[in-house]
Amino acid sequence: MAVYVYRCPEHGAVELARPIGTAGGTEPCPLCGSPAGRVFTAPRLSFGDPRRRALIDRTERTRDEPAVVAAPPPRRPQPRPAAIDPAWRRLPRP
Repeated sequence: MAVYVYRCPEHGAVELARPIGTAGGTEPCPLCGSPAGRVFTAPRLSFGDPRRRALIDRTERTRDEPAVVAAPPPRRPQPRPAAIDPAWRRLPRP
């Protein structure tokens, strides 16, 4: 859903949520019913998902000044093997 802004002659700016691409040139004002003309505004990218916005910001920052890695990441400890029951060794192998 996208938020579209319409201007009513009596009530001023009115925001309406509509599916993307379905906004008409005029919409009836929800308060008085008079036709309100559509106002074209900048997209509200800053109101999106915070994780997605952080990813976009990080990508923009690294365009001119890429992050440099000084050392490889530390190795993760290897998981210890589970204790094997001696009786399982007598089972047939595939």
